[in-house]
Amino acid sequence: MHIVPWSSSDLDLLRQLNSHDMTSHLGGPETEEQLLARHNRYTDAGEPGAGGMFRIVLLPKGLSVGSIGYWERTWQNEQVYECGWCVLPEFQGRGIAAAATLPVIERARAEQWHAYLHAFPSVDHPASNRICRKAGFTWVSECDFEYPAGRFMRCNNWRRDLVDNTPGRRGSLA
Repeated sequence: MHIVPWSSSDLDLLRQLNSHDMTSHLGGPETEEQLLARHNRYTDAGEPGAGGMFRIVLLPKGLSVGSIGYWERTWQNEQVYECGWCVLPEFQGRGIAAAATLPVIERARAEQWHAYLHAFPSVDHPASNRICRKAGFTWVSECDFEYPAGRFMRCNNWRRDLVDNTPGRRGSLA
């Protein structure tokens, strides 16, 4: 498995990921207009430190099986990264999302932009919470999280430190 930066040719994958089954924990499928706007955001390179979106590719056949990414957000008055993933149903349960999270963590850490990477899976989504645990996130608390805009859901706040505080080490604040 590896991750590939999202490109203009990945719209069909995004449509596959937009099914009711795939988005039930996120407020349901988006309209075509919302989906196109999302696709355009994913393909926009953005500012340094803004994060990135990726297609998850299963080797050796090169099958596109999902998406993963990280982006900036303000959380509790602090600038952090948030990450999220989506794997097509026929490929779930194989550890793909957890494996894809590791290179995303390393990319976010290498940017040296924010100290933390958060994930906010629904408390009612045990698979996504297991992914957080497997990828080395630390559970912080339950919280109310707004997604999509205007809809609050009960989530777990998971956090991964991105800063190595050992003096002289890459990523150190010292």
